[in-house]
Amino acid sequence: MLNPDPPACPVAAPERQRSQGRIHLRVACVDGHDTRILDIGEGGPLRLRLPRRPKGPCEAVLLNTAGGIACGDAFRVTIEAEAGADLTLTTTAAEKVYRSDGPVSRFETRVTLGAGARLAHLPQETILFDRSALARRFEADLAPDAHLLAFEAVTFGRTARNESITRGHLSDTWRIRRDGRLVYADSLRLDGAVSDQLARAAIGNGARAMATMLDVSPAAEGRLDEARALLDAAGAEGVAAAASAWNGHLVLRLLGRDPDALRSVAQRVLTAYRERPLPRVWQS
Repeated sequence: MLNPDPPACPVAAPERQRSQGRIHLRVACVDGHDTRILDIGEGGPLRLRLPRRPKGPCEAVLLNTAGGIACGDAFRVTIEAEAGADLTLTTTAAEKVYRSDGPVSRFETRVTLGAGARLAHLPQETILFDRSALARRFEADLAPDAHLLAFEAVTFGRTARNESITRGHLSDTWRIRRDGRLVYADSLRLDGAVSDQLARAAIGNGARAMATMLDVSPAAEGRLDEARALLDAAGAEGVAAAASAWNGHLVLRLLGRDPDALRSVAQRVLTAYRERPLPRVWQS
């Protein structure tokens, strides 16, 4: 007589596969005007693409081959620009942060700029899906005469679906040091029913997108009137914007009910402020 089947054992749910992305880029100035790559490292789904260009500033385009950020993913980008180097870092498209079943995804960017070095950190916007969870951190260490222009934008929900963030998490931390001294610190945390929070007049007044531009450079504080004039000229209905300057840096903030309108304002302001066209991927 055959033995009866043993009782079924509970099967543990398989662990989800998490993405661990890493980028390291080091650039230097050669011949007094040409920025070249000295060292580059890629790991996981993160890749760097380097468009062909004439001599001069260097442009690097960050690509996430995973197609987005899922629950529990972790990404880290480190940039080193040696004395006199001029680098623009951007992304191929908007970054999507998908729904999470609990774990928080993390994206860290750490920047070191040597004497006279320049970095324009210009990623395209991050789109948060409903129930997404993201902790983002940007840190920079600057030499006394280095130039940093950093831009970040966030869209809350997919506009084509008129999606709201009924439950989600976003923490966004900025820490900038010049010559070893902390000169700029900013922390944002939205948790829970994020869209309901943004609907409140004191928080977002119904905004569905926001953006920050930070200029930390020797002349930044003196460009406040210019920045305000650019915001006035580029203004669009439903987009609120303001600029302030102190402690050797300048900050622009934008809130918009229409993410496309906010992006359009940001494009015009960034182009005029930098006196350079945006990377070509912004036009695609």
